[in-house]
Amino acid sequence: MVDSPGSLASLRSRNRLLVLETVRRHGRISRVGIARATGLSRTTVSSLVADLLAEGVLSEAAASGPPAASRGGRPATPLSLNPEGGGVLGVHLRHTDIRVLLADLSGGVLGERHRGLDVDRQPGRALDFVAETALDLVATEGRGLGRVFGMGVAVSAPVRSRSPAPSTPSMLAAWTDVDIAARLRDRVGVPVHVGNDANLGALAEWTFGAARGVPDMIYVMLADGVGAGLILDGRLYEGATGTAGELGHVPVVDGGYVCRCGNRGCLETVVGARALTSAFSHIRGPDTTIADVVALLAAGDPGARRVVSDAGRMIGQALAGVCAVLEPRLVVIGGEVAAVGRLLLDGVRDELAHRLPPALGHAVAVAAGSLGDRAEAFGATVLATQQTSAHLLKP
Repeated sequence: MVDSPGSLASLRSRNRLLVLETVRRHGRISRVGIARATGLSRTTVSSLVADLLAEGVLSEAAASGPPAASRGGRPATPLSLNPEGGGVLGVHLRHTDIRVLLADLSGGVLGERHRGLDVDRQPGRALDFVAETALDLVATEGRGLGRVFGMGVAVSAPVRSRSPAPSTPSMLAAWTDVDIAARLRDRVGVPVHVGNDANLGALAEWTFGAARGVPDMIYVMLADGVGAGLILDGRLYEGATGTAGELGHVPVVDGGYVCRCGNRGCLETVVGARALTSAFSHIRGPDTTIADVVALLAAGDPGARRVVSDAGRMIGQALAGVCAVLEPRLVVIGGEVAAVGRLLLDGVRDELAHRLPPALGHAVAVAAGSLGDRAEAFGATVLATQQTSAHLLKP
């Protein structure tokens, strides 16, 4: 029986998920702290925590601080997610490779696999690899887990709300009408939820990484494509239909190169991985990689410095209008291209400072992501937990 949206059972399920996500964000937090952070009553929090402790999803740590007598009461007992209470699978389907990982509820990675593959043109092979790898990881690395709650899948395309497939078939033609969630659910046997990779990268950096505790931030994912994920007031913002954050398709060059979206001069055509490496193809050959660009920067190559600095400024140009409207506290730069480092970030900072009003331009911090190329897969595990916990954590 499915709980109706307005039922008491449905409300309790949502509150259970709220408690779980609050503990996840804080790492360790008391019942009183949960009540303050969520706005739930202490009685409600105590009841929900008791259920989650009994199910092994949460665990209690020894209380620290002065003895109870000196403080007039019992010290608050901190709660944390129980690493052995269950696990989730996270998948990142990039254009040219796949990452699959199994994590416990606290975000600890239990096992991971990575393979290069032409994902854009080979959906069948890609999903076969995901399903087989997920089952192998659970069998070999997840034997101590009580259960696997679900799987999250990050895809390199917009994903409309409540849609199981990418929403722009012109950009991923081979994936048109491919129901990713259904096909993987049937193979792996767990609930599967699909999200845009930049959105999930933002969720990961906000939950585990460089933006932890920052209520308003923008995550910029720089890889073959360019995307942005928005966290506003502590929540992922996906827009009216779930496709917000397509920063890579903001025009920045009049009459520029044709983009895979069909327009000209999009940001992706000048700062994506292929655009940056192609700038060196005439001197280093067509197989130049981002690692080669990083090596050139380390050697002080003036051409590499110029290309990377210009890329940072282009990103700052595209971000300026977004920052002026939303006023984030932090911009996090992640993805494969972010490995080029400080010069890129400095270019973003300089352009934002130049284009934004002085009071706002100096208030927006710019930082590198701390999760590297695993951010989107980590975000997929957060998505899986958020979407499945309210249902699966019922007694």
